[in-house]
Amino acid sequence: MKITFVIPVYNERETLEPLAAGIAEHVAPHNYRILFVDDGSTDGSHEVMNRLRDSDSHIEVIRLRGNFGKSAALATGFANADGDLVFTMDSDLQDEPKEIPRFLAKLDEGYDVVCGWKAVRHDPIHKTVPSRIYNWFVAWLFEVPLHDINCGFKLMRTEVVKKVQIYGELHRLIPVLAQNLNYRVTEIPVEHHRRRYGKSKYGIERFTRGAMDVLTMWFLTNYRHAPGHFFGMLGFTQKALGMLLIISGIIAWPGTHPAAGAALIASGLVLASTGALTICIGLFAELVLRHFVRMDPALYVAEENERVARPE
Repeated sequence: MKITFVIPVYNERETLEPLAAGIAEHVAPHNYRILFVDDGSTDGSHEVMNRLRDSDSHIEVIRLRGNFGKSAALATGFANADGDLVFTMDSDLQDEPKEIPRFLAKLDEGYDVVCGWKAVRHDPIHKTVPSRIYNWFVAWLFEVPLHDINCGFKLMRTEVVKKVQIYGELHRLIPVLAQNLNYRVTEIPVEHHRRRYGKSKYGIERFTRGAMDVLTMWFLTNYRHAPGHFFGMLGFTQKALGMLLIISGIIAWPGTHPAAGAALIASGLVLASTGALTICIGLFAELVLRHFVRMDPALYVAEENERVARPE
């Protein structure tokens, strides 16, 4: 069995050597490679990675042209992964390499994705509280049986990483992407350490990014292949409400409140017109989808039978 470790790195020079040593110690006896993806480090991390690569044939390094974010780094690593399985780990040593055998044992139970669950998390409260709320909401919304959607410590079959499409900030929702393709997803509790070196890359902007990720994923999950259904439902609802306001305004007009009737009619006209525009947006989205997007049937294939030779 061959395992590829895909590890995004951004300014973590102190942790790279002990991380590589920990992986080598706990992955035995499996064949493996460690693929460090340098996401624009500026603290000398790249030089450390190159030194490790030169001294260990299991280590490879890919350097991005700048700091493009974790999704870009993971997507690059996934594109270059080979073998049977892919591990993802953060490079800050908060993930414990000794957990590797437990991930492998859980995968052998018949799962395709095993996620880490930081049941006891050693992070500041301004990170842990929003994270728990986010994880609970995503698990409920997408019916994913996980406590920790965003944990970077994951083991996946290589087939999975070749089929999930991550971009923007969607690396947080890899388990959702995998489950949407009917891969079997589970989790195990893992030990989590306090950060010993450097500083966290966590920022307030992650709140808005995370919310937008969830909204994007919800839309893609439900309307990826038929965006016109979403915009059509929204547009016809707007038109119906607009017509209701117009009728109410017409009824109120000759009565004792002509100003209120006029306001209702005007509001109804605006809402009905907006509904028509929303429907047009849905039709345009369908046109774009049909003209420019070609679905890849391989995304949905679980196994493919060999062609049976037909008699002459």
